[in-house]
Amino acid sequence: MTTASWRDPALPAAARVDDLLSRMTLQEKTAQLYGVWVGAATDGDGVAPLQSEMAADHDWDELIGHGLGQLTRSFGTAPVDPALGAQALARAQRRIMAAGRFGVPAVAHEECLAGFTTWGATAYPVPLAWGASFDPPLVEEMGRRIGQDLRAAGVHQGLAPVLDVVRDPRWGRVEETIGEDPYLVGTVGAAYVRGLESAGVVATLKHFAGYASSAGARNLAPVRAGVREFADVTLVPFEMALREGGARSVMAAYTETDGVPASADPGLLTELLRERWGFTGTVVADYFGIGFLESLHRVAGSPAEAAHAALNAGIDVELPTLKCYGTPLLDAVRDGTVPEELIDRAARRVLLQKCELGLLDEDFAPEPTGPIDLDPPANRDLARRLAEESAVLLDNPDALLPLSPDARIAVVGPRAADALAMLGCYSFPSHVLPRHPEVPLGIDIPPLLDAVRAELPDAKVTFAEGCGVSDPDRAGIAEAVARASEADVCVAVLGDRAGLFGRGTSGEGCDVTDLRLPGVQGELLDALLATGVPVVLVLLTGRPYALGRWHGRLGAVVQAFFPGEEGGPAVAGVLSGRVNPSGRLPVSVPRLPGGQPWTYLQPPLGLAGEVSNLDPTPLYPFGHGRSYTTFTWDGFEGTEPRIGTDGSFELALTVRNTGGRAGAEVVQLYLHDPVASVTRPDVRLIGYRRLDLDPGEAARVSFRFHAELSAFTDRTGTRVVEPGTLELRLAASSADVRHTARLELTGPVRRPGTDRRLWCETEVSRPR
Repeated sequence: MTTASWRDPALPAAARVDDLLSRMTLQEKTAQLYGVWVGAATDGDGVAPLQSEMAADHDWDELIGHGLGQLTRSFGTAPVDPALGAQALARAQRRIMAAGRFGVPAVAHEECLAGFTTWGATAYPVPLAWGASFDPPLVEEMGRRIGQDLRAAGVHQGLAPVLDVVRDPRWGRVEETIGEDPYLVGTVGAAYVRGLESAGVVATLKHFAGYASSAGARNLAPVRAGVREFADVTLVPFEMALREGGARSVMAAYTETDGVPASADPGLLTELLRERWGFTGTVVADYFGIGFLESLHRVAGSPAEAAHAALNAGIDVELPTLKCYGTPLLDAVRDGTVPEELIDRAARRVLLQKCELGLLDEDFAPEPTGPIDLDPPANRDLARRLAEESAVLLDNPDALLPLSPDARIAVVGPRAADALAMLGCYSFPSHVLPRHPEVPLGIDIPPLLDAVRAELPDAKVTFAEGCGVSDPDRAGIAEAVARASEADVCVAVLGDRAGLFGRGTSGEGCDVTDLRLPGVQGELLDALLATGVPVVLVLLTGRPYALGRWHGRLGAVVQAFFPGEEGGPAVAGVLSGRVNPSGRLPVSVPRLPGGQPWTYLQPPLGLAGEVSNLDPTPLYPFGHGRSYTTFTWDGFEGTEPRIGTDGSFELALTVRNTGGRAGAEVVQLYLHDPVASVTRPDVRLIGYRRLDLDPGEAARVSFRFHAELSAFTDRTGTRVVEPGTLELRLAASSADVRHTARLELTGPVRRPGTDRRLWCETEVSRPR
């Protein structure tokens, strides 16, 4: 018996796919271009926008007879034991393989924003916490472990990371982002991609592009970003994650920019992504995004027109289930409305990816090869390390922290005793379990109250909730005040409840009008401070909140961004002193709730000045974070004050831990461009390095600045490096500059290509 060429693993993937395509009917090729979502709810609360309106039941046996492109969320739709889920997925794949003429299985995809979104899997800190860690290698390790868990269960594609840059912290999905700076988002995001891809899982970059720039911070609202903001802020992390991370898939955003929806934009999805950047992977739709071209954007008059627009733009796969790429697309091709060449183009990309994943191999077997444990000790240890590194000590003016081990401590607040206070909206317990209240969490998530008691066994710890997260009931405040009045110190644990589409205070579709603490939590904090007992504020949130109302009155402030299943012990460790805080802010913390929308990437007129009575200066700036130890920065050295517009420049300094305990310092490099042909941010991050130092230990860190790191988009839409004076600032935050180097860029204006430098090389040595 002769094996068909497309089954021969010795042949190049392109030759195999060309052979398979030549054998397929139109319907078989089209079947590779959509997913099917079995069990998606069509009534009540969903996990995708307008799910109840857009989801539909399909005849499974009829569909798989022609093959199938993707299986949607076999694990993340309802609670299922992971081992049983893996077996069920394998059975579904066997049915797909048996039903079609060619026996090609589907790509199984899942959400993995902060861990594998399934019951019983490790819930890691959210991406905003990844940014706070300033530790790409640790994030890469997490990505690798998540990828290994996905593959063990039979999943091939992960819908993460989110590379949207925060432009307005009122947006509900801030918790899913890595921060407000494109360099931080790009470097940390690329690390996660490397980890996921190293495990053989296709990473999907989202949301391409501009989603976080929606007007008024409203989910899915139009994007009104200018050409230069789009090029120099929005797109940069995607370019970094493709070039440095090797991501093999991109998800088109829901939003429209200047009247053109991303899902129908060939300039974005084909000309930029593929022709200029050289991307060769797959582009997938965000859930129901193609159908939204008809129902929400109104740029298509029918599902067939929506399919044509999306396919022409460059979307290869309709997710989560078929609405437009099924019968409407087939009929449009048959009547000549849609060229079959578009089907062939997309099907070829899909099948090439399946070939890379081994799904075209004759010996492919979907069954799991070993036991499945999605929350082993190694995962929990990694989740703990990331939670500890991402906790930010915002303030500790009188050294109230660490707490005395035998103190009388009143732990109060609506987030103190709730395990879900640790989790973001894409963790399985927050994402799916609200529809299944009878099902246990599936993983151990110690609340902060329990963790404080375990961390400080000799302390006398009392508790009162005080108020709810968002409800207006003030009845519990009196009890909280009573507990605080009896204590030596009060730990007020406030923050968010993650949810979806208005069912939380943070999360997808949970946008806010201003940056006040939710509900009556601010009133609770006022009442606690009025007791005169020192108050430590602990924030467990998905976004920054305005804290200026209490500045100078709090004993200490600790910020944790949904720190995951080990977040309780991690934050308790910061309070006890077992953990020396080392997180740095990936987003600015505002002084006043109306001082936003604002991020630190502001040109001169975006800063405080005499032209307006409103001062947007944040209370705590981007990159800020304190420690229980002290550091000196000396031995500054900058060598080449004049370089060409294609040259490089090295600067270095020595950081020494001068305190009595181990700690981590984050050295940040910012660029200031005093004069340019278009207005530029006053400062922007272009490099950083986290240094872990023992007491008395020193490290010398060198940054190699290349002139291309100063590139920006000029008035013609061209990226340029302009000659002139620059300042490089070594700083502990965007507002705490320690050393400055001025240099001259000489020579002509340069137009760097798509191979331009996107990152700043760093090197660390340990002097004796």
